[in-house]
Amino acid sequence: MEAAAVVGLGAGTGAGLTRWQAAALAAVGGWVWAASFYDLTRRTRALVQPWVTRRVHAETAAILKFQRLLEHKLLDNFFSVLSCVVSVPFYTGFLPLLFWSGHGRLARQMTLLMAFCDYLGNSVKDMVSAPRPCSPPVRRVTATEDEKENAMEYGLPSSHALNTVCLMGYLLHYVLTYGEHGSVIVAVGLSLAFLLVMLVGIARIYLGMHSLTDVVAGIGFGIVILAFWLAVDDHVDAFIVSGKNVATFWAGLSLLMCFAYPKPEFPTPSFDYHTAFNGVTFGIVYGIQQTYFHFHTPDAPLIFSAQLPLLTFAGCVLVGIPTILVVKFCSKALSKWLLPVMCSTLGIPIVSSCYVPALKVDDSSSSKNRQAAGYLQRLFSRFPQKAYDVDTGIRFVQYAGLAWSVVDLVPAIFAHLNL
Repeated sequence: MEAAAVVGLGAGTGAGLTRWQAAALAAVGGWVWAASFYDLTRRTRALVQPWVTRRVHAETAAILKFQRLLEHKLLDNFFSVLSCVVSVPFYTGFLPLLFWSGHGRLARQMTLLMAFCDYLGNSVKDMVSAPRPCSPPVRRVTATEDEKENAMEYGLPSSHALNTVCLMGYLLHYVLTYGEHGSVIVAVGLSLAFLLVMLVGIARIYLGMHSLTDVVAGIGFGIVILAFWLAVDDHVDAFIVSGKNVATFWAGLSLLMCFAYPKPEFPTPSFDYHTAFNGVTFGIVYGIQQTYFHFHTPDAPLIFSAQLPLLTFAGCVLVGIPTILVVKFCSKALSKWLLPVMCSTLGIPIVSSCYVPALKVDDSSSSKNRQAAGYLQRLFSRFPQKAYDVDTGIRFVQYAGLAWSVVDLVPAIFAHLNL
């Protein structure tokens, strides 16, 4: 029923969608309905979780032995730094610089691939809901707040291993496809990628964050996702750059992705990460659609070239970073005010777990509002979920605003300032 409602809402805003776009949204909506009707998440968890849990517990002794064999303060620091370097916050901080350096295709493909990896990896984590290695007795090293949040997620698969395989693999593919290279460059690139993946896998076990099963699953999922992405990346890029109804289609897809995400056994931060990346991808896609021929063509000046020397690029960064942070703050403030008002007007029951703590389900809505809501009010009253967390919408909007500013607003400022 939820899927039908979402598809209906998407159809209302998606006049002019092509047949394949409508079919794709309908297919995702159908999957949401089927998963809910047949309780696929719970059934899958019942099959897979016990096996994974036994494997994780069985590996505890091996993890302890491995940690005691290698334990050293220098390794603690090295593996903690390595985990930060290949973490999602690092990539999200790095990607705006990649856009502004002139490598637009690489930047948008890596952004979309990271969002895809994050969605699939976290979906599997929350669907299986398998534990991480028990701590204690396993020694868990969480040197940063990000690592502490990661420890609150479920274990299988390892997101660090999955993301490293995909992003390093795609970066290597891009360099070998669009750059000059010989057999030596290919061998060095493959060796470095393999070494980084192995080090990240070892780091996750050494830090007590994952079992070997989690890491192997992460690498395996990563290889499959990377192979799929390499088969479709040209089509995805062509659609974003020159397709029809891109913004409308992507808005509908983004909405469906929120409903399609599996519910974990117990709440984790994984869905929040997905929502943020969902917003980022929409902001990037929308911004690229608006400004591709102005700022993001293959003819855009590249860093270290005469048109974009290092000092000019540094000036762009000094202007761009504060700008996108201001846009993120303003988007968050605006959505915190506007979304609750819109939901109240439409009669959609909402709560807030973080951004608007005082917000409660408004059971005393006036009859006028209920009549104005009309069909939506009656529709949402049929859903098993009594209220919706408005924080999801707020988080989506603020990250969409941030991403849009990276590819649209900030390049326009650069052009105005002749940077």
